[in-house]
Formats: sequence, structure tokens, C-alpha cells
Amino acid sequence: MSSGAPADLSVLAIFGLTYAGMATGRIPGFRTDRAGIALAAAILILIATGKSPAEAVGWVDLPTLALLFGLMVLSGKFSLSGFYDYCAFRISHAGGSPERLLAVTIIVAAALSAVLANDIIAFAMPPLLCLGLRGRGLNPVPYLIGLAAGTNVGSAATVIGNPQNILIGQVGHLDFWRFIALCGVPSVLGLAVVYGVIVAQWRHRWALPSAAVAQSDEPPALRSGPLLKAVVLTAALLIAFGFGLPRDISALIVAAAVFVSRSMESQALVRSVDWGLLILFGGLFIVTGALADLPETGALFADLVSSGWAPDRLGILAPLTLLMSNTIGNVPCVILLLQVWQSPPAEALYALALFSTLAGNLLITGSLANIIVVERARGVGVHLSFLDHARAGIPITLLTMAIAAAWLLAIGVIAF
Repeated sequence: MSSGAPADLSVLAIFGLTYAGMATGRIPGFRTDRAGIALAAAILILIATGKSPAEAVGWVDLPTLALLFGLMVLSGKFSLSGFYDYCAFRISHAGGSPERLLAVTIIVAAALSAVLANDIIAFAMPPLLCLGLRGRGLNPVPYLIGLAAGTNVGSAATVIGNPQNILIGQVGHLDFWRFIALCGVPSVLGLAVVYGVIVAQWRHRWALPSAAVAQSDEPPALRSGPLLKAVVLTAALLIAFGFGLPRDISALIVAAAVFVSRSMESQALVRSVDWGLLILFGGLFIVTGALADLPETGALFADLVSSGWAPDRLGILAPLTLLMSNTIGNVPCVILLLQVWQSPPAEALYALALFSTLAGNLLITGSLANIIVVERARGVGVHLSFLDHARAGIPITLLTMAIAAAWLLAIGVIAF
């Protein structure tokens, strides 16, 4: 043990308790969520290490937080224009069979997640989707599973599709178009898996056992001006990413343009930002940064690498991300790995982004998007159980990860 043994032990204890909290999602007897746990842990780390807040900022990846914030503000523009409610209404009121509605749900959720981040779509769409489906006499549960899995699988296609991809892309300076080229194919094939598994499990069980609840047939109002501005700014942002301009600065410029508005109050946009997710990221950066600074951590990881256990091979990375994503969650998994894994090869980072995202479908606790869908649906009286999700999530995850592994091996991105 180093000369700062008491501080080192404190950091290890705080780290262990923090990631136990990430696994359970709460503190027994309290209503504290993962964001609250991460914030409290970060403060304890400052006390244990004697670091000032200014010094602790060195552990925080500010460009990642800036990019995530910018995308949240842009998505808030879409939300306040009524776009997400309109999409959910149109999906639930579309003509055709229950299977067709499921396909539309998955495709729309995936496409939006690839551009506007999956947690945002998972928050916006469930309530109105549930109400519309119940109005048609359909059970919302298989559609919620499709929505959650679709947002995860669709988000795997782009470097801005979800929080962990954003972090990986920033740390590894991953190319926007190469990311799509490497991760887009297994993502698209994965959507077919999501559809096939849910249809196989819910065939002939689409209808609610009780009578349909009458719902309005009037679609939510769309504010065309704000929506048009949001679309134009999204296109501009994607062009900036495509040309390799700094993603964090580009996102902040777009966010500033969103705030300059004659039709929307700034406070409404501020409220649309998921501050809990930003706090979660910031807190975990500090906790894992303190752990990574311990001499013992570097020595342990160096020993693992020298023994052939570096997570830059498929046989290590795939099971590791599957285990970590479904115990502590895929966002904490990626933050932890990137803090202790010094100078990972770029090709391994593409694989890490893909596997950590797909692994999040296994259980409800594997992804923040899953948790958000469950909580938002519960708010309108729809219960998506852990077992219902796992029954579909386990085969979806194993099949999509197998497809991703075969693809990455075939194109030579990663060795077994």
C-alpha cells in the first residue's frame, strides 16, 4: 500500500459503495437515485483525498458533458415543439396489424435515437404511446420492450446515439462516418432481431384482457416554427460532425442557437435538460478518476494486460461488457473502463461502444434507457415487469451481440 494508505482505503471503500449503488439503483431506506449516489460519492472523494473542486475537475471529461448537454438542449427543442408526442400518437394510431405497429415503433425509436440520443427518446415517447395503444385495446408491454430495445440497438449505430458512445467517441477521437460504417450494419440487423423475438413471444397475445380505454383521436399540436428550426439545427450539427469539426463546440453552438428564440422561454429549455444524467456522469468521473490515480490500480491493470487479459480482444471484451453493463449499468461500465484502460486502441473502442450498448438490453437494469421507459410507463398505469423484459431482453442481447461479434471478426476490427 502506498504512503497515503488511509486515503487509498477510503477511495476504495467509496468506489465499492458507489458501484453497489449503481447496481441496485438506490440506497436502502432512502429515495436517492443513481445521480444522487454519484454526487454524494464525488463529495466524499473530495473529502477523502483532500482535493479541491478545481483539482477534481481534472478527472471530469468536460467535452463529453458539453456534447451531451448540447444534444439535450437540441432535443428539448423537438420536445417543446410537440414532435415526440406527435410521433408517439402517430405510431399508436397507425393502421395495420399489431405486428406492423411494433415494426413502426422499433424503427422510429431507433432512427430518432441514432441522432438525438436514446435516453431522450426513452423519456419522451412512452406515456402517449401507452395511452394510444390502450385506446386501441392493445397491450402496451410488448411495444414498450420494442421501444426500449429499439432505442438501444438504434443508438449503437452512431457516435452520438447514447451517453456511453458519446464518451467513447470523445476519449478516442473516433471518426463520425467510420463509426457508422463499423457499427451501423450490426445495428440494423439487430433491429430485425428485436422485432423477430418480440413477435415470436407475443403472437396472439397483443390484445388487452380488459376493454379498450377511449382516447382522443386528435393528434397533439405541432409548433411548426420551432420544429423547423430544430430540424435545420440538427442538419447543421450532423454536417459539422461529418466534416470532423469539434463535436463538443459544435453542440454548444447549436445549443446557444436554440436558446436564442422568440417562441420558447429559456427556462422551458433548461427544464428539458436531463440534469440527473449530467450529475451522474460528473460524479462517476470523479469517483473513477480517484480510483485510477491510485498506484495499485495502475499496477493491477498492467498485470492483467501482461497476462493477456487486456479488453482489446473479443473473447475478453464481449463477456466483460455483458457482465458489467448488467450489474453496474453500461454508462458506469464505460466510465470505469476508460479511466483505468490507458491508451486503448481505436478499433477496440468501436467494439466497446457496440458491445456495451447491445449488452444493455439483457435486463432492465442494464441501460438507463430501459429504466426510463419503465418509469415513464408506470406514470400512466402500465407495468413492464422485470421478467417480461428479461424474457425478450436475454435472447435479443445474445443474438445481437453474436451478430456484432461475427461482423467485427469478419471485417478484421478485433481479434478473438
